[in-house]
This record gives sequence, structure tokens and C-alpha cells, in this order.
Amino acid sequence: MRNVRMLLSYDGSCFHGWQRQDGFCSVQQELEDALHALCGERVVVHGAGRTDTGVHAVGQVAHSLLPSLLEDDRLRHALNAHLPPSLRVLRLESCSSGFHARFDALSKRYAYFTATSRFPPPFAPELRHWVHWPLDLDSMRAAARELVGRHDFQAFGNTGSPRATTVRTLRGLRLVARREGFVILVEADGFLYNMVRTIAGTLLEVGRGKISPAQVREALRTGERTLAGPTAPACGLYLWRVRYPETVFSGSDRGPSGVPGIFQL
Repeated sequence: MRNVRMLLSYDGSCFHGWQRQDGFCSVQQELEDALHALCGERVVVHGAGRTDTGVHAVGQVAHSLLPSLLEDDRLRHALNAHLPPSLRVLRLESCSSGFHARFDALSKRYAYFTATSRFPPPFAPELRHWVHWPLDLDSMRAAARELVGRHDFQAFGNTGSPRATTVRTLRGLRLVARREGFVILVEADGFLYNMVRTIAGTLLEVGRGKISPAQVREALRTGERTLAGPTAPACGLYLWRVRYPETVFSGSDRGPSGVPGIFQL
């Protein structure tokens, strides 16, 4: 048995979330079933974040104890051959037996993609949230500054798994504008259930003039959920990156024929 960690990317619109649940297709189930087909034993795959139905991932990290004797790169290729096109193992490496994808994480970064064109984008509507009303980006950035730091985020979390505390440290919150949309990048030491989507929904309401930056500050102070905005749709949300105390998946992604593509260094 050896501990193996994986860097995953998936289209969340094809899954009922990360966690295995009877009668529904999940990311965890697909990985565990593929590993069972390869190793001949049932194993458990632990993810850094339990993404919900419709939430995507670019940099999800998972680990599992495996009985396989296959070398890391061969195991990655074999595993991808058993997975659906909507789920890919980007990197795979053996690691220390004590590594845990969820409990060892220092922080997670999420990205929320919003299209702001006049008409709905014709391609992949399940991969971003579309709004067609004018938005005040300066007000949204002012509200975002209120949220950065260590706060009680009770007003920005929906009912979910029991938590010992609703206090979290938001290490960064940026809005990156593009020609016909923007991305909300948020990083924290942990998140409440639906916290990122509620932050996104709140900032969108600020942009519309429905909520003021001062009301966002008051929501933090009082913990009143009604002062924050609605929960934004899952389609725009991506688990972007997970940070650990140690370096993970370092170096170029080399295969049997060298580094793929022409831009990797």
C-alpha cells in the first residue's frame, strides 16, 4: 500500500457533487470505481474540498491509499482511461503516508466566473453565470475590501454541515475585469457551506445598487443572513487551487515523449 495524491479537473455539471451518494453520479464514486477496476480492491478517495452539484474544479486535490504497483505516470494514464471525459487526473504522485488532502490544506482558492454580455453566451452556459444588467465595479471592489480579513462569516453561509465556528480568515478577494465579464477570486483558510457563492451573489447585488458596501459591513457585524445577497448559481464556481505546507506536483508534466505542448517550461 502506498499513499497517492492526485490533481483533478472536472466539469461539475456532469456530477452530483464530489461526495459519493447512492443513486447519483459523483466525482468520488467515479474515481473509486476506476481505482477498483485497476487495483482489484475497494479504496476510499479523500478530496480537499467537497464541491456541490454543478461546481467545477481546475485544481482539486485528492489522495488515496492504493495497493497498486504501477509507477505513478503509468497509473495516471491507466486511471484516466477508466474515467469519463468530464473528469481528468492532471497529475499524480506518491507521497508520504501521513499526507491528507483535506486536513493538511492551508487554504483553498475559488474562482467565480461571470459573463456580462447583453445576450447569453452561445457556448457552454453551464460553465459560467450570466448577468445582463449594468454593474458598478468600483462599488463591488469596495464591498470586497470589507470582507477581507478574519471575520465571523455567519451571514454568508447557508445551513449545511455542523461547524464548531463560523469564523474564517479571508486572505484575499479580487475582482478581475474582462471585456465581457469578470472573475471573483477568493482565498481563505476554510469556507462555510455556500460561502463563496453567497459572497459572489452579494457582490453582484452591490454592483446592481441593491446592496451598499456599508450593508455588507453590517452583515458581517450582525451575522444576519438577510443583509447579505442571494446564493449565486453553482455554474460559475471553480475550485481553483489548494495550498499545502509542502510543495506538491512540482516540475513540468513530462510524459514518455517529453513535455506536452510548446509553452510548458
